Formats: sequence, C-alpha cells, structure tokens
Amino acid sequence: MTEPAWVEHAVWWHVYPLGFVAAEAAALDRTTPAIHRLPNIALWLDYLVDLGASGLLLGPVFESSTHGYDTVDYFRIDRRLGDDDDFAALVEQAHERGVRVLLDGVFNHVGRDFPMFARALGDGPGSSADGWFRIFWPEAGDAEPDYEHFEGHRQLVTLNHESPDVVDFVVDVMTYWLDRGADGWRLDAAYAVAAGFWAQVLPRVRERHPEAYFVGEVIHGDYAVYVAEATLDSVTQYELWKAIWSSLNDRNLYELDWTLTRHNELLDHFAPLTFLGNHDVTRIASRLQDDRHLPHAVVLLMTLGGTPCIYSGDEQGFRGMKEDREGGDAAVRPAFPAEPDGLSPLGRPTLALHQELVGLRRRHPWLHRARSHVKHLANGQLVYSSQANDDAIIVALNLDEDAVTLPAAGGVSVLAGAGDVAGSGGQTTITLAAHGWAVLSAESK
Repeated sequence: MTEPAWVEHAVWWHVYPLGFVAAEAAALDRTTPAIHRLPNIALWLDYLVDLGASGLLLGPVFESSTHGYDTVDYFRIDRRLGDDDDFAALVEQAHERGVRVLLDGVFNHVGRDFPMFARALGDGPGSSADGWFRIFWPEAGDAEPDYEHFEGHRQLVTLNHESPDVVDFVVDVMTYWLDRGADGWRLDAAYAVAAGFWAQVLPRVRERHPEAYFVGEVIHGDYAVYVAEATLDSVTQYELWKAIWSSLNDRNLYELDWTLTRHNELLDHFAPLTFLGNHDVTRIASRLQDDRHLPHAVVLLMTLGGTPCIYSGDEQGFRGMKEDREGGDAAVRPAFPAEPDGLSPLGRPTLALHQELVGLRRRHPWLHRARSHVKHLANGQLVYSSQANDDAIIVALNLDEDAVTLPAAGGVSVLAGAGDVAGSGGQTTITLAAHGWAVLSAESK
C-alpha cells in the first residue's frame, strides 16, 4: 500500500469550481484579463473546517474551453477562476488551516483546442504531434480525419497513452502543481486508461513527492486489481454509492449487506474513496425517495471503512437531478453564495447532522481501515459493527414505520443519533424509533 499516512485522517469536501463561483460557460477571450474568483473559494475554508472536513477536493481549475474537462492548457489557471497567484494564495490559506488540497487531473483526454492537437492536424500523419493522439488519417482529400474521443464527445480528444511523450507530459504536469503546493490528484476517467500508463507515471511523480495522494475515478471492474496494476492509492467506490441509495429506497438492506462483504475485501488492499454524491451524479437528497433516510446514508458514509468525500452542498441538503443531455449537469453544479452566511437556514439541520457524524469520524480515525461485520439483518433493519484491531463501534439502522428493538451485542452507549440501550454484553439491545438510527460505543476488547 502506497497511501500516505495523513490520508487516514482525511475527510474531503468536493467543490466544482467553475459552477461554485458562477463562472462563464465558455472560455474567456485570450485578451480578457483573468477574473479573480478563486479567492471566493478561499472564503469557504473556515466553513470546510467547521464542517469537520480536512481536505478540499477541487474540480478542474486549468484553462479549458467550457466545463473544465476539455483542458487546453495544463500549466495555466483558467482565467474564469483567476491566476497563479490566486491558486498559490488558496493553497497557502488551506494549509494554514491544516486542509489538504487535491486537484482534478484530466489526463484521458484533452479539449479540441489543445495546442498539440491543432499542431497534429496541421503537421499531418507521422509528425511528432500526431503521436500524441490516435488519429485516423484519410487516404486522400481535405476532410478532417477521424480520431479517438471520449464516450462520443468529439470535443474531448483522447490522448495516446502508449506515447512516451504523453507519459512525460503527464509527469511534468503532476509534479509542477505538486511543487506549487497541491497534495495529490484525482485522476478523471482513470477507468478509460490502461493501468500500465499510470504505472509508468506515478512512480516518477512519487520520487519527487512521496507524500502525494493519487485516487482514480473508476466506475466498474475489479477495483483491487486496477489499483495494484496502476500503482494508485485508491479509486472511487461507486459500488458502495449505488448500494447505499438503492437499498435505502427499496428497503432491501440485503443488497447493502452483499456490498459490504465486497467492501471489506477491497479494504484488504486499499482504502476506497467513499461518497454519496459528486459533480456527475444526482444529489443524494434528490436520489432518496424518503427524506427520513438521508441520515442513514450519511451514517453509512461516516462509519464504514474508506476515505469519505462530501460533495459541496450535500451537507446542506441541496437537491439536483443529473440529466443525460447537453447541459444536464447544471443542476448538480450550482453557484454558491459569495460567503457561507448567504446559505439558506433550511440547510442547517442537515449541516448539523453532517457535523455530528464527521466529528465522530474524525475522533475515530481507525475507521479509515475498519471492516464491517453484520450482526442483524432484515429488509428494513441493519446492525453492524465497524472494527479495526481492538477498536469498534456499533451502528443500528431502522427504515420501517414502527419502532424496533434490535440486538446490539457489545454496545455500551449512544455516540450519535438516538436510541434506548438496554442490557449489557452479549444481551445488549437498542430500541430505535421509526426511521431511527444510532451509533454506539462498544465494549473494549
């Protein structure tokens, strides 16, 4: 395992910068001066700390044509966000608060306006620039050649990851921003890149920055094998994300139980990045069919092994549906108020819930590597322990309309939530209200 020791204590707050600061939808004209909006994000650092988080995961901040995932200059801050000085100040202010900064690296593809792609089209087949991409040149004629692109989006030109020049380029980009204070990288669409590419890149970057953290966006497949072959620290835990909202909606906690078994197996190899929402999916508050089960989802995020990540606004109960159409991400990438004081008071109960559970997580950092052990399972009830070595907590969830009394062997007292504990040792029970939940301390071993 290559993960830096500091990640054990990490709880990320994920921000999509271009949306957060209400930036223009398309790039500014190259003659337009930078608009200094990154300082607006710095104004939220104290809020991040009050939430209990310890890391800021930034979506794309580099010069791009539109949404940030069509990068055109990896060495320049997007002028819609600011400039190098704004970035340096944001990192400095974050580090002053003990907050780590993770950058979003879009290295599967580039925007069509990426200069090397323009050079490849101009210089033609067999040129040095041509080798950066997979271009299918016509035998004759002036028609633009076809080329590999990302998931049907011709504006996103896929890099040739077998090219040594591309390997060197990604190493240079990563080390440049780590030199400037970033603490690691989220690797966008890592699932679309052969693991061997990262295995060439990451060891070279770690030579310069051994404490950097690297997490890949991976949706399907064998996570553990990909992590090992790519030499990553972690990948995104989409399996757990899906199982949480699906099992809560269906009141079928057997689905979650199956996924927890798989999750334990992953924890034998690495600590996954766990989440309830991000910039690409429907908000958890909109996904759940019963608002009373939002706390249950947050409880699961904060008491299971892994590295938790909270998508900004989820801690306020923001709603938003992801739609499969052009511009369908807008609802889940909204603008935020200039400062936290501008938030609606309607979000305060959800914020308090997150603060309670993030605080619990931070006081029990061993949960990062904890395995879950199911003690009681029914369609609408679940009791499990999260345990690492001699440390343990017990979690009880009730999704039904009636109060229930559940076995909670070894439970001692309520750490979070609400419930009546009775008995002791192996005879301990916890009584939960309808749709209730509780986290219990456990007897020391």
